[in-house]
Amino acid sequence: MSAADKTSAPVVVLGVTGGIAAYKAADLVSKLTQRKREVHVIMTRAAQEFVTPRTFLTLSRQPVTTSLWEVPEWKPEHVALAHRADLLVIAPCTANMLGKMAHGIADDALSTYILAHEKTIIVAPAMNPAMWRNVAVRENVEILRRRGVVFAGPAHGHVACGEDGAGRMADVADILALIEQELERSRA
Repeated sequence: MSAADKTSAPVVVLGVTGGIAAYKAADLVSKLTQRKREVHVIMTRAAQEFVTPRTFLTLSRQPVTTSLWEVPEWKPEHVALAHRADLLVIAPCTANMLGKMAHGIADDALSTYILAHEKTIIVAPAMNPAMWRNVAVRENVEILRRRGVVFAGPAHGHVACGEDGAGRMADVADILALIEQELERSRA
């Protein structure tokens, strides 16, 4: 790594998947940009049902990727961004995305980007406690852990559906601390 690479702002790609916890991702982007991190957001279609791309555009001051097909340049954006990124964070990360990641399914902009990203990945799961306990989800989590994916949570507590248990997205402060730890490690 050159001296210029160490002094430039770290590049964090934030994947946002569909779930009510997507609103917390806006706070995460805000806090990362306040720390002078360059943040690029990739949203799934389901995430856009909870938070708009304009929210992330405003907070990150970067274009938001919502589709593989709306690319302004000839370069495959997911590959170009993967070469520049220091870290990928998926918050919230649904059971669906955990399954796609574990089995190499690339059927949207975020899951395609994940396959091109070769550095550290942090996921912050968010789902109903019964979903988190489901054997298929547990197996996918173990596959991802063996591959080196770092997990932030999930936290225990009250979830949007009214149940209590493991499944809440980790607190933004905890995710942020883990991001800073991984950035420090990767840029050392």
